[in-house]
Amino acid sequence: METISYKKQPVTCNPIIMPEKLKNMFFKPAFFEELAGLIKMEYPEFDKEKFIELVFDKTWENLELKAKMRHVTQALNLTLPSDFPEALDVLQKVAGNFRGFDAMVFPDYVEQYGLDHFDLSMPALAEFNQGCSAEFAVRPFIDLDSEKAMLYFYQWTESEEDWLRRLSSEGCRPRLPWAMALPAFKNNPAPILPILEKLKNDKSESVRRSVANNLNDISKDNPEIALDICERWYGESENVNKIVRHACRGLLKSGHKRALMLFGFGDPDHIDIENLEFNKGMILIGEKLQFSFDINLKSINPEKVRLEYAVFYVKARGKFSKKVFQIKEAMFDPGVTRISRKQQFGILSTRKHYPGEHYLSIIINGEEKVKKGFILMFVRDI
Repeated sequence: METISYKKQPVTCNPIIMPEKLKNMFFKPAFFEELAGLIKMEYPEFDKEKFIELVFDKTWENLELKAKMRHVTQALNLTLPSDFPEALDVLQKVAGNFRGFDAMVFPDYVEQYGLDHFDLSMPALAEFNQGCSAEFAVRPFIDLDSEKAMLYFYQWTESEEDWLRRLSSEGCRPRLPWAMALPAFKNNPAPILPILEKLKNDKSESVRRSVANNLNDISKDNPEIALDICERWYGESENVNKIVRHACRGLLKSGHKRALMLFGFGDPDHIDIENLEFNKGMILIGEKLQFSFDINLKSINPEKVRLEYAVFYVKARGKFSKKVFQIKEAMFDPGVTRISRKQQFGILSTRKHYPGEHYLSIIINGEEKVKKGFILMFVRDI
């Protein structure tokens, strides 16, 4: 394959994590006027009025942000040439004028209509990645022919552009959030590993962070493979150590013994948690729970300790959802150390609280040591 070089710096954007209130900040009328005008210059047969009418149909105002993107893509398909290579040529000539979420329509068009033109679409996605990440759009191509797709990903690791090297790692993550999963790579991540090896010492922090996130994805389905890599990498350099640490965050939180040992957290049999106390046994939704406890290190030497607590939130049907929070990682001296913390039970958009008995536990080096209950109530229940 021909090596392609692109020079423009992309704007990183993630459509899904934007708050819902921002759905009207993009795809404004001015964008469509500019887009339609530029397309008309490259493709005189383009029906601007029909395109605008198709976009602003009766469904438009009720669509969420990502749905609006797909709606625009479909409107383009109905007004651009029916021949994909011809339509793609038009879009490539105008795409460089746009950045941010508006530019997502270009990789999305390729994702929706370019699967039958693999070797035309993949370089186009690399090009469109300048305006906004094509990490979502490349995944159907991996699913269609992973071996062929990965040849492009390997090539992109050699790019001089940070944003294209990042795509080579981010696009093939087995569990990229808010994107279609890659079952073949969840089952066997071997095709990804050469990319991670190539990029672990990348000069760009965003690329290295993508490597860490990819390895973290791998750890969820293949923890031993991920740990083999982490153990081999750990100690190479400060930057690589940061990758390993970030990649192991899920394993550490789940108490995986091999991951804990990698970072020097040993068996906590000789560490006790004593005198776990709450400021009160009943708290209102919206209040904070204050809790304190003693950590008793029964050894003659200081030791490195990973200290966490877990809240067991009651759900609507009485089951529990466990959430682990880190307190700190530190060297503890022998003897007793008093620890105090607060846990907020405020009303959040990300978590709905239900009244009833909850639990809080203290975790040392991945091992739950003590667990105690408390009651969460609505004000009306007082």
